[in-house]
Amino acid sequence: MVLKELTQAFGVSGYEKEVRDLIKNYIKDYADDIFVDAMGNLIVYKKGTGSNKKKIMLAAHMDEIGMQVTKIEDNGMIKVKSLGFLWTPITYMNRVKFRNGTIGIVSSTVMFENVKNDFTKLYVDIGAKSKEEALKYIKIGDIASYIGEFVELKNHNITAKALDDRIGCYVLIEALKKTEKPYNDCYFVFTVQEEVGCRGSIVSAERIKPDIGIAVDITPAHDYPCDLEGSNTVGAGTAIKISDPSVICDEYLISEMIKCCEEHNIKYQLDVIDKGGTDASSINRAYYGVKTAGVSTVLRYPHSPNAIANMNDIEASIDLLSRYVDISFKFEE
Repeated sequence: MVLKELTQAFGVSGYEKEVRDLIKNYIKDYADDIFVDAMGNLIVYKKGTGSNKKKIMLAAHMDEIGMQVTKIEDNGMIKVKSLGFLWTPITYMNRVKFRNGTIGIVSSTVMFENVKNDFTKLYVDIGAKSKEEALKYIKIGDIASYIGEFVELKNHNITAKALDDRIGCYVLIEALKKTEKPYNDCYFVFTVQEEVGCRGSIVSAERIKPDIGIAVDITPAHDYPCDLEGSNTVGAGTAIKISDPSVICDEYLISEMIKCCEEHNIKYQLDVIDKGGTDASSINRAYYGVKTAGVSTVLRYPHSPNAIANMNDIEASIDLLSRYVDISFKFEE
């Protein structure tokens, strides 16, 4: 299964090559042009056929959160920093895997209640007895990610690591396959380094200069006991972004998305969150400004090794995007 392979691939922020190679292999027969820019963004072009066509950039990020080695202690314990936002309570006592396959357990140098969210208090134990032994397997700068098996749950739900944002990558891949002769010029962009500041999408948007930008990502659920407030529900359909702290989406693009869903009986929900953000923010501010929207999959337990999503929601996102690129957009002057 493509989504399973994507989640289990290693692709911490700044080190997305394994994921990019997988995606290139999946989409090579469906693109009019494929290229990789200097930052590592994978840009897949599909030529439009319309007389009033626009340039649409659809962006999903390849990177996942992870950690990087900062120091190896004399006793063989490995100190790390976070790449992207990781909670220490989720990371503590979890297994992590380094890119070379070495596995370790995360613990802390102090009583855990004193760690707060300070990654300098954490270390990774690979079973080495000394710095000399640890250096046979790990060096400064090496990267690690959570271990999180892909598992099918009840009611068409799934769990795995890196669902943020391998779900978005999967949605773009499948939408591209369904998009044979789009009305608009489409740029399916698989971006890098979103989790450390939406860096890849800035570069790709400046290159493409799109008329419309669509961030394809996840959004946090609110239908389980948590510290978030909102209406997002797993299983309630694709999530059409209205706003988050980093972006307010274009009202016209939102209205066209809602119309598209209602005309084609695509289950949808409206997404408003007060924490978090996506590549939509950087696309929105690129060049001289880009009309921007977002399509997301609602996720429980994001930024963990065991996030939960619903396959019906994912399929709804694929259906929406594959139809949305065929709309003849008419912007007000």
